[in-house]
Amino acid sequence: MADSSSSSSLDLARENEDLRHRLQEAEDLIYAVRTGAVDALAIQSPDGPRIFTLQGADEGYRTLIEQMNEGAMLLNHDGTILYCNACLASWLQRGLEEVMGASFASFVPASFQAYWSALLAQSWTGHGKGELPVQTKDGALQPLSLSLKVLTFNDNLVVAVILTDLSAEREIRIIQALVTEQNAVIDRKNKELKLQEAARLIIEQAAAEANRMLEGIPQIAWTANTEGTTTYFNRRWFDYTGQQASAEQYQWQPYQHPTDAVVANERWQQCLRTGEVFEVEFRLRGWDGTYRWMLSRALPSLNANGEIIEWIGTCTDIHEHKMDLERIDLAQRQLQENNTQLVRANADLDNFIYTASHDLKAPITNIEGLLHALLMELPDKGQEVRPIMNMMQESVDRFKRTIEHLTTITKLQKENDLPTASVNLDRLIEEVRLDLLPQISDAGAYLEVDVQELPTLSFTEKNLRSIIYNLLSNAVKYRSPERVPNVRIQCWPDGEYAILLVQDNGLGMRLTNKEKLFAMFERLHDHVEGSGMGLYIVKKIVENAGGRIEVESQVDVGSTFKVYLRR
Repeated sequence: MADSSSSSSLDLARENEDLRHRLQEAEDLIYAVRTGAVDALAIQSPDGPRIFTLQGADEGYRTLIEQMNEGAMLLNHDGTILYCNACLASWLQRGLEEVMGASFASFVPASFQAYWSALLAQSWTGHGKGELPVQTKDGALQPLSLSLKVLTFNDNLVVAVILTDLSAEREIRIIQALVTEQNAVIDRKNKELKLQEAARLIIEQAAAEANRMLEGIPQIAWTANTEGTTTYFNRRWFDYTGQQASAEQYQWQPYQHPTDAVVANERWQQCLRTGEVFEVEFRLRGWDGTYRWMLSRALPSLNANGEIIEWIGTCTDIHEHKMDLERIDLAQRQLQENNTQLVRANADLDNFIYTASHDLKAPITNIEGLLHALLMELPDKGQEVRPIMNMMQESVDRFKRTIEHLTTITKLQKENDLPTASVNLDRLIEEVRLDLLPQISDAGAYLEVDVQELPTLSFTEKNLRSIIYNLLSNAVKYRSPERVPNVRIQCWPDGEYAILLVQDNGLGMRLTNKEKLFAMFERLHDHVEGSGMGLYIVKKIVENAGGRIEVESQVDVGSTFKVYLRR
């Protein structure tokens, strides 16, 4: 048992001695490489020892690399540092002997390991470039820019890496950014100064232009401060008042009419308190002592904060306008009086027509009765004087129709405000057709009705019936003997109006004076019996309802009446 223990102690002693020897050899080798005392370095690989030349023909390049301010290193396939210069070792805060032979990945932070592995793998395809930090001995991170390229070194492929410290570049970029920012501030200030100068020039030019405008306008122009004191009058003020420039040149009161001054001042004080637009009319005394009406307006001028800084106003001569208004007012009063008289006269006329028609009905009825009694008393019931009796009867009938029409016109005047209702046109036209059926049948007339676009109308049914009745009866009455009478009634909407059309192919007429066509008792065809009241009544009804009637006609072709009724 004792012999076994003694043997183990000897073995451990020999192993420790062997390790010390190998460590000394490694330190001597690293020192030799660092100081340039060896020309080559043998590295064991799976294919056997590989020799890396460090001196000889490459001595000049080695000296150059050692003196560079950038880091430089050579890496094998697994990332082991075969060589590095002193600059890189100083950045890592380690000696050359600590860096060479170590894996470069041992100096890369854990968060960048994957990035470094990918960059190294990429570089073996030819070249690579990237940025990553390395960890110094004291734990600080040193940002570096890496440029990697595959080189043949002693017949072996290695990756040559040039490393650049980014700390200085970042500091330079920070300084450049600060300089750029400062320059931008300076440029901004310069622009603001230029804008302020330009604004000042614009304001001065605007003020000069405003002064020229105020001096050039035909109205009196003035300005006032926020207390209401007048600070400026243009030349027109002095020309109008005849006042000379003096210390009291900005006084209104001596020139305003005493009656108007109080009201104008009260309004002015109210506007000063509220900021409302000032507008008032007053009389102003001129240089010749006469007063003329003026319209004075003023607006508050505001600063950027919305505060009133002054008032700018004008005085416009409205004397002629004022006189025109007085004349118009007088004319309107006279017109009102005339309208009142006309209304009274119309009422008297309506009463007269109503009274006359009422009083005449009894005598006419008596005359008609006497004619019938006379016929019965004459031999053979008056066969010898029958033509004369017929003429007298026709005269009586015409007189009765005239009385009826006069009564209708009077009613139209009184029924102007009758309530409207929704009227079915098809039904109403059919009722009128039945009323006129004897005349339509005698004439053999054909009636065509198309009211599908507007089947109902909002109108007084009685008046609408009168319109359709008169237009349809005229179309049948004034037919042409050379063709079959054809009458078309149509209705359709047109904006705010409903258009009622009655068209015939009758005799037609020459429309030299359309207004005469619608006059009372006016007839253009004397060969047909009529009173000349139908179209007058139609026009009266339509116009009373706010509409109008139009007519187009051609001799021996026919006539078209268009009635525009408000919807």
